[in-house]
Amino acid sequence: MSNFKPQIRVITQESNYNYHNRQAQSAFVSIPYPTYKELKKNIKKHLEENLEPMVSVYRSRRGEWGEWFEHWMLEGGKPKIVAQGWQ
Repeated sequence: MSNFKPQIRVITQESNYNYHNRQAQSAFVSIPYPTYKELKKNIKKHLEENLEPMVSVYRSRRGEWGEWFEHWMLEGGKPKIVAQGWQ
């Protein structure tokens, strides 16, 4: 497996509407970012707009093979990783 762009998985109002009206196969939407740094700049916005309390981030790590995941939540108004590991 090679390196890939980081992505965040969220449920938005629009994606949830499309899912319940059978216009989409899943309520989740994956939003790719060019870099992990760019993703982290927008993580709070995604957490506030997400219909669930947690978002998932999937990415590769430098010098490592495989897919790394992180589950983020807002705690005290700040984004925090609550779980992480290899897929």
